[in-house]
Amino acid sequence: MARLEAQRTTTGWAARDSSAILSPYTYTLRNTGPEDVYIKVLCCGVCHTDIHQAKNHLGMSIYPMVPGHEIVGEVLEVGSDVTKLKAGDVVGVGLVVGCCRNCNPCKTDNEQYCNKKTWTYSGIDSDGKPTQGGFAGAMVVDQKFVVKIPDGMDPEQAAPLLCSAVSAYSPLRHFGLKVSGLRGGILGLGGVGHMGVKIAKAMGHHVTVISSSDKKRQEAMVDIGADEYLVSSDATKMQDAADSLDYIIDTVPVFHPLEPYLALLKLDGKLILMGAIETPLQFVSPLLMLGRKTITGSFIGSMKEMEEMLEFCKEKGVTSIIEVVKMDYINKAFERLEKNDVRYRFVVDVAGSNLDQ
Repeated sequence: MARLEAQRTTTGWAARDSSAILSPYTYTLRNTGPEDVYIKVLCCGVCHTDIHQAKNHLGMSIYPMVPGHEIVGEVLEVGSDVTKLKAGDVVGVGLVVGCCRNCNPCKTDNEQYCNKKTWTYSGIDSDGKPTQGGFAGAMVVDQKFVVKIPDGMDPEQAAPLLCSAVSAYSPLRHFGLKVSGLRGGILGLGGVGHMGVKIAKAMGHHVTVISSSDKKRQEAMVDIGADEYLVSSDATKMQDAADSLDYIIDTVPVFHPLEPYLALLKLDGKLILMGAIETPLQFVSPLLMLGRKTITGSFIGSMKEMEEMLEFCKEKGVTSIIEVVKMDYINKAFERLEKNDVRYRFVVDVAGSNLDQ
């Protein structure tokens, strides 16, 4: 299809400042280039990162800002050089929509670690304008950063997989933990945590949910399928569980001590940090040295891993637990998410919402 010169507009819900209150905002989409995909947004998950960015917690926000990076949509049109997608396909877009393509991460299918990556929103697009995310009617995205949703997968179910599920899948795959029989821990039972339990179980792991209180025991064990539940303030049970886990996926997005969790790890165990925390974390070095343990981090996943993860979830029947809302509920959803009052991911029915009011 020939390059389209006519620019299109769309309406999204944007934050104008760090108050993070979203309201309708109409803006122009860039011209559809040869490798671009023009997408009608069907639905979009709501992630803690959306709140961090809308409130400028990371100090890099560009306003007006349309958040949303767990995006599922329908392809309306493709550029002349697009080969892997066609009009009518149901597709997904995650947290990154561009990279330099020349650095080592880009050349090794680790483009999410590119230092010049383009964020789906609050970044600078190829046309020099700020990128805008999935709380909007439409997007134009480079085909490299668009993944096909497997046939038969519900769009609203697929949306959270594009961030929370791939964030759990990527480190398990990368660190050689995608083998059955391991004992894993999931610290924090939010959006990423609940998908971490489901994916680890689907890989054949024995999974312990670690939480600060007992209040999520029933849902962790019954609703999500964890094998054990450990309350971090129960010193006796924590001592009993010492040296028992091959890895812990730490999803807690606020400051917390690391020592109690390092003590749970076996020899060569890994504590994988996934919560974005502005406050420095601390630990005493003998806890690492005396068990050859590792503190590491992981950030979402590559496009290759996203494709793998979607097929894995389809094959294993892994689904997310969601609450579907309309766009006019988004400010309330942000409030509830900050209080962890959601099981376990809000998904906005964008196509079914009136975005203009």
